[in-house]
Amino acid sequence: MGIEILLSALALATSDPTRSSEVVGYSSQGRAIRVHRLGDPASPKKVLVVGCIHGNESAGIAVTRYLIRSTPPTGFDLWVINVVNPDGRRLHVRQNGRGVDLNRNFGSEWIPIGTRWDPEYSGPSPWSEPETRIVRRLVKRIHPEITIWYHQPQELVRAWGQSVSAARKYARYARMAFGRIRWPHGTAPNWQNHRFPGTSSFVVELAPRSLPEHRVARHAYAVTKLARVLLVSARV
Repeated sequence: MGIEILLSALALATSDPTRSSEVVGYSSQGRAIRVHRLGDPASPKKVLVVGCIHGNESAGIAVTRYLIRSTPPTGFDLWVINVVNPDGRRLHVRQNGRGVDLNRNFGSEWIPIGTRWDPEYSGPSPWSEPETRIVRRLVKRIHPEITIWYHQPQELVRAWGQSVSAARKYARYARMAFGRIRWPHGTAPNWQNHRFPGTSSFVVELAPRSLPEHRVARHAYAVTKLARVLLVSARV
C-alpha cells in the first residue's frame, strides 16, 4: 500500500496541468481522433484549432504539431486536433472512409450534394458521419470562442458573418490575403457560426504544398496572437 501511495504522489507531482490529451472518438474505419489541450485548463476562454479535415489537405498538421510542441500559452485554453479525418488522410483522399466530404456534412444549411466519393458528397443526411458528430460533441462541450480550420490550396483566409473581424486579424498576423466569402452548405464554420452567436469559426486556406518552417511558425504565432488580442486582453 505504501508503494502505491508513493507512486500516486509521484504521478501527481510530475504531471503537467498545462498539457493533456484524450481520444474524443473514432473514425468510420475505427481510427482514433485525439485532441490535445494546452495552456490554462481553468480559463473559460477556449480556442480550437483543427489541422486537417480533408484527407488530401494536410499542410495544416505542421501548424498544429508546432502548437503542441511549443510552450503552452497562458491566459487561455487551447485545444488542438491534428487530424479529424484520419481515414481520408490514410487513403490520400478528400473524403472520409465512407466517401463523404466531412465539410459538407454538418447540420447547418445542409443540402444533398452528389453521390458517394464525389468531391463534395454531403452524405445521406446531416451528421451521418462519426467524425462530424465528434466535432459537434466537442464544440458543444468546450464552447470555443475561436475555431480555426486549415485547408488547402487557395492561400487565403476566408470568413463570413460574425467571424469576419477575427479572420481579418488572423490574416494580418499570418501575412495572408483575406476574402469575405460566404460559408458553403453544411460546413463546420457554417454550423458553429449559426449555433454559437458571438463566436468565430473560419477557414485558413494554405498553399498547395508543404509549408516551410518559417511559415509554420508564422501561423502558430497568428493563432496565439489572435487569442491574446481577442480573449486575454479583452478581460483586462
